Amino acid sequence: MKSKIALLVLVLFACTTLAVFAAGQKDAAGTGAYKIAIYTGTVSQGEEEFRAGEALARKYPGMVIHQTYPDNFSKEQETTIMNALSMVSDPAVKALIMVQAVPGSAAAFEKVREVRPDVLIIAGVPGEDPGVASRTADIVMAADELAMGTTVVEQAKKLGAKTFVHYSFPRHMSYPLLAQRRDLMRATAERLGMTFVYADAPDPLGDAGVPGAQQFIMEDVPRKIAEYGKDTNFFSTNCAMQEPLLKQSLSLGAINAQQCCPSPFHGYPGALGISIPEDKAGDVPFVISAIKAKLAAMGATGRASTWPVPINMMFIDAGFEYARQYLEGTITSKNDMAKMKAIAEQLTGATMDFTALVDSGTTYSNYYMILSDYITF
Repeated sequence: MKSKIALLVLVLFACTTLAVFAAGQKDAAGTGAYKIAIYTGTVSQGEEEFRAGEALARKYPGMVIHQTYPDNFSKEQETTIMNALSMVSDPAVKALIMVQAVPGSAAAFEKVREVRPDVLIIAGVPGEDPGVASRTADIVMAADELAMGTTVVEQAKKLGAKTFVHYSFPRHMSYPLLAQRRDLMRATAERLGMTFVYADAPDPLGDAGVPGAQQFIMEDVPRKIAEYGKDTNFFSTNCAMQEPLLKQSLSLGAINAQQCCPSPFHGYPGALGISIPEDKAGDVPFVISAIKAKLAAMGATGRASTWPVPINMMFIDAGFEYARQYLEGTITSKNDMAKMKAIAEQLTGATMDFTALVDSGTTYSNYYMILSDYITF
C-alpha cells in the first residue's frame, strides 16, 4: 500500500476533528431532533474510545449520549445489554455506535433490533465471530488483523528485530481473527528468518485483574530480553498491557513495531511520561513530536513505530459522522464502504485501505478491514 501521510495537516482528533463538518439535528424525514448513542469501554479498558465519546458528548450536548459497558464485560453481559437498551429507549436515538464491540455486543444489538429495528448500528473492534458481528450490526469496522499478521512482523524486521514475542491469553486466542493473525505472525517470522515466541500472559479479566496482568508484563519483558537479546520485538493483544510493554521494552533497548490498537496515543504517553496539555488533547502532530523527542533522549530512535492514525478514535469519529449524514439523508444506505472511507480519510488526512472481510470463502460486505502505513519514531 502506498500511503502519503500528511502529518502536518492532520486534523485534531476527538476534540476538534468534527469541526470540518456541520452537525445538524434533523433526521432525513424531517421529523425532529435526533440523537446518536456512543457506547464505549471505560478509561481503564480503552481510554482512546472513551475520550472520543466523551469529547463528542461535550461538543454536542443533548445530541450525543455517551455510556460505558462494564470492565468485566465477559461476566456482566446482562449489564452490557441493559445499557444498550437504556440508550435506545429514547425514541430520539436513531444511531448506536459501539467501540469496542466486545463479546456480548451481538446479543445487545439483537435486543436493540427487537425494540428499535430502525436504529443504525455501527460496531468497531469486534470481539464476536465475523458472521455474528456482520449479521447483528449494519457496519463493522476493524483494523485489518489478518493483514497485520504480515505487516507487523515485517515492520519489526525493518526495525532490526530478530525475535518476535507475542503475548496473549486463551480468551483472546478464542477470537478467530486474533488466532489467525497469531498464526500468520508465526509464519511470517519463520519466512523472514526470525524466532517467534508465543508467551502466555494473565487475562486482565481474570482474578488478578488489570494490575496483575500489567505487573506480569513489567516483570516478564526483562526476562525475555535477557533470554533473546535486545533485538526482540514485543507485541500484546491486550490494550491494558500496552503501557507497561512499551515502557519496559523501549527503556531496555528492545523494539515495538506496533501496539494491538495502532495509534500514537495508545500506551506511548503513559509509558514515556509525556504530559499532554489540555489545549493539545487529541493533537496528533504534537504527540508524535513528543514521542520522537522522548525516544531520542532514551537512545531508542528507530526502535518503535505505529500508525499515524488513532484507529479507535477514528472508528468513533467516522462512525458518528457517517451516522449524522445517514440520518440527515446525505448518505442513503446503512452500508456504504466508499462513503465511510471518504469520511475517514477526510477526518485523518491519511490515505487508508478499506476492504471487505473475506473469511472461509464468505465475503462480508459490511465488515470493513482497515489498514494504514507506519510512522517510525
